[in-house]
Amino acid sequence: MIAHPISSSTFSLSFLFLFISISLSLLHFKPSIFLSQTLTLNSSQSDSISSPPIRNNYIVRFLQYKPAEEHRAYLESKIRSDRWKWIERNNPAAKYPTDFGLVSIQESARESVIGEIQRLGLVKDVNADFSYRRRDLLAKKTKSTSRSRSRAGASARVGAFVDGKKRPGKIFTAMSFSEGEYHSPFSNSSIRWGRQLFMQRSQVTSLFGADALWSKGYTGAKVKMAIFDTGIRANHPHFRNIKERTNWTNEDTLNDNLGHGTFVAGVIAGGDAECLGFAPDTEIYAFRVFTDAQVSYTSWFLDAFNYAIATNMDVLNLSIGGPDYLDLPFVEKVWEITANNIIMVSAIGNDGPLYGTLNNPADQSDVIGVGGIDYSDHIASFSSRGMSTWEIPHGYGRVKPDVVAYGREIMGSKISTGCKSLSGTSVASPVVAGVVCLLVSVIPESSRQDILNPASMKQALVEGAAKLSGPNMYEQGAGRVDLLESFEILKNYQPRASIFPGVLDYTDCPYSWPFCRQPLYAGAMPVIFNATILNGMGVIGYVESPPMWHPSNDEGNLLSIHFAYSEVIWPWTGYLALHMQIKEEGSQFSGEIEGNVTLQVYSPPQGEKSPRISTCVLHLKLKVVPTPPRSKRILWDQFHSIKYPPGYIPRDSLDVRNDILDWHGDHLHTNFHIMFNMLRDAGYHVETLGSPLTCFDASQYGTLLMVDLEDEYFEEEIEKLRDDVINTGLGLAVFAEWYNVDTMVKMRFFDDNTRSWWTPVTGGANVPALNDLLAPFGIAFGDKILNGDFSIDGEQSRYASGTDIARFPAGGFVHSFPFLDSSESGATQNVLLTSGMTKADSPILGLLDVGEGRIAVYGDSNCLDSSHMVTNCYWLLRKILDYTSGNIRDSVLFADSVKKDAALYVEDHQLPSRRTDVNFSTYSAVVGKELVCRSDSRYEIWGTKGYNLQVRGRNRRLPGYPVFDLGRGLNSTVGNSNLRRPKPSVKNKSELDMPVLVASHWLVPAVVAVTGLLLLLSFWRIRQKRRRRRKGSGSGRFPNL
Repeated sequence: MIAHPISSSTFSLSFLFLFISISLSLLHFKPSIFLSQTLTLNSSQSDSISSPPIRNNYIVRFLQYKPAEEHRAYLESKIRSDRWKWIERNNPAAKYPTDFGLVSIQESARESVIGEIQRLGLVKDVNADFSYRRRDLLAKKTKSTSRSRSRAGASARVGAFVDGKKRPGKIFTAMSFSEGEYHSPFSNSSIRWGRQLFMQRSQVTSLFGADALWSKGYTGAKVKMAIFDTGIRANHPHFRNIKERTNWTNEDTLNDNLGHGTFVAGVIAGGDAECLGFAPDTEIYAFRVFTDAQVSYTSWFLDAFNYAIATNMDVLNLSIGGPDYLDLPFVEKVWEITANNIIMVSAIGNDGPLYGTLNNPADQSDVIGVGGIDYSDHIASFSSRGMSTWEIPHGYGRVKPDVVAYGREIMGSKISTGCKSLSGTSVASPVVAGVVCLLVSVIPESSRQDILNPASMKQALVEGAAKLSGPNMYEQGAGRVDLLESFEILKNYQPRASIFPGVLDYTDCPYSWPFCRQPLYAGAMPVIFNATILNGMGVIGYVESPPMWHPSNDEGNLLSIHFAYSEVIWPWTGYLALHMQIKEEGSQFSGEIEGNVTLQVYSPPQGEKSPRISTCVLHLKLKVVPTPPRSKRILWDQFHSIKYPPGYIPRDSLDVRNDILDWHGDHLHTNFHIMFNMLRDAGYHVETLGSPLTCFDASQYGTLLMVDLEDEYFEEEIEKLRDDVINTGLGLAVFAEWYNVDTMVKMRFFDDNTRSWWTPVTGGANVPALNDLLAPFGIAFGDKILNGDFSIDGEQSRYASGTDIARFPAGGFVHSFPFLDSSESGATQNVLLTSGMTKADSPILGLLDVGEGRIAVYGDSNCLDSSHMVTNCYWLLRKILDYTSGNIRDSVLFADSVKKDAALYVEDHQLPSRRTDVNFSTYSAVVGKELVCRSDSRYEIWGTKGYNLQVRGRNRRLPGYPVFDLGRGLNSTVGNSNLRRPKPSVKNKSELDMPVLVASHWLVPAVVAVTGLLLLLSFWRIRQKRRRRRKGSGSGRFPNL
């Protein structure tokens, strides 16, 4: 009897000891993550205590132009906070009215002060003062001359990213000054932002026939040419007519200390016989907008742009560029520049031969974007390719560049005297700018205002250009500039509107790629052709009535076109998008359809009594084939892809250190264009889905192809895809990417462009979202980052920063290989491997029959993406599609040795989790958005929620599914709440919130410890009660003995 309390006490103490041990062990096994993040926090906190308040600069844009002092007085009278100050801008534009002010705001009060400013009635918006670092628009070299090596550090290459780290400045590649042989970017798996230069001599003006216009007395006289660059030195012997040099930087000099601005000016207006420019009598206005360190700020550009407007420049050259077409203060100021009748010419970029690499502002429709060619009329490998990516995911991009010009081994002026030869689109751009200056001088000054504008000059250039045989429209635009043809067009020019390109001809391959590679057929997703409207009649124009389709014959009535277009055309340009489908009655038609699309544009009168009216014509010649069988139709998911801009989407291959953003569009016609061509060669027809997964009829397609996707999924999409696969027999092929939160945390950087911390929105792919989508099939990816070489059936491949398969049902076929895990959690494993341990096999490829359908999952997409591909895996993709679409089973992929008798399975807490420290809704087309089918889906479901879903009200429940065993954990979750993914927790934070990330590491042991203490307390109270009862009962019984 007496022993009972003693054993209870012992049990309580043992229980407490057990819980404390568990708590300490949990803390012990998370030291590297917990301690490193704690140190980071302490470091930042101590810095903030010892340093003065952080202040950052912001651009306040106003609705009206006024003297800067009036804007300042307005803000000072309205803003109550004292945590901001006005920054004086002492530059040549200070004497003119302005539409913006530069203010410094304490970072601790940023949100409140900006909110107060934005609520003011005369304020348009507030933006960070972006810092620009020059993108290399000069081509890359492998060798340097001793002369370039002897230069000061100012002439060194400075890129936006070096060894995976962000340098100060906007994401622009570097100016480069070494000379030597050109080196193809594909000689290395990493395409660097910086390029270098070329050094062979050539006189480019003679190739365009400039001497024919010089002989007529046209030499660029009385044309005001603004060169936005690194400046120019006074009294340079090569220039006859340097009218003004202005400095917009924070350095106290007007001179060019780098040589880039001087070279560009020499190509345009140089007078030396060895390196003649196109328009030697052009008036040069040198705007020094870059420092010797090759840095600039948006506020410098805005002031310089305003000054160019105020001083009535005619032409402006910008040999700069970058991927951020959402830098609105900059982009909108470019619109204003062209709206004020300044013809802007800009380099398209040196990120070729990759597609989807157009640079801004050259990708804007109101700017003349210039690509580069060599003397054999081949597109220079360094020249960026289209299409534009503004329109993704709901459309196809526009044709850019507009034109190409010689950009390799071009002669230009050195910094002080003499000539040199360089290469790059930075060189091709001033070639075209020089041509433009020469053409402007052809028109008498009295007539220029009526005839010349950004649209009419672009019309003259693209209509006069010589189309090259070989390159497609996204490589060459209209073709090589032809000075004399453009001269003839301008001589007789009458203001009009036109469409560029003016022809879409499916029989003209390869120029009309990608359209000519795949004919139209009934039942397909709309094929979208995005053309540009050029309005030479006025800065503003209007589409008078909807476009019309005029077929040439009866067969043309089988074509249905829906149009999207700019009802207001400003400045000078607009868009016309054709959504083309073949009607169902044309399902067996084979042949050509030809006809014209017409569009009427009018502009307000300019001296006339009535408006200016012009009819634009777009000629179509289309190929049509009978609808292919289901097994040959592939649907590409574009909707769930997120790119930069606006989100920081990291690169897919972590081995690429100098191109850290995923900014090429991830489209069939950009960085997956080689894969698209391969699929067409293999007999597949590939269509693009730019709307949710509810917006396609699964019975029409063999496989849904999902590659490198970053977005979330609507509940309805998850449910419909499950039904599509199990009941409708849709094949599903998923190519994932790495996803590891600890690695993403380490990839964050402070961007002085936006004055904020940039942290990846997701990994290479959004694995938690993909796992939700695949959960009904018992499939999930893990968070390893795997690298290594492997072979299947003699085909060698490289697995580059791919992920592993964490769950897969029994009965499926799974291929595993011994790879290194470079994730944070895999670091310990890799250290152990150096001591002789063998690498564990990681599952990377899985194939599974599911109901009526078939699924294939692979953890890496690098082998399909031409941006940074190490080796391709097109052979694997073909085998996968043969299986998912046609149930053709490769003997090696489906060998008995890789069939899984037991399911792969890990617990939920071992699967990758979503980040909770980023506002994902800012970048997502799903989170916080409405499910709706847009104009990139079939006409009949536009504006609805999709197939098998009610148009209005609640979506109906999908029919029940047959129950079958897909492996451990699946049957218990099908139909229950586990199918519904947890909603991402969203916070509005501009900086990484470390406590949110580390909470999961200390919360569990803390809860365990507290639970142990509560249990001890409860046992102690029970013991005390028992003692009191024994004491009471003992005193009552003894007297009765």
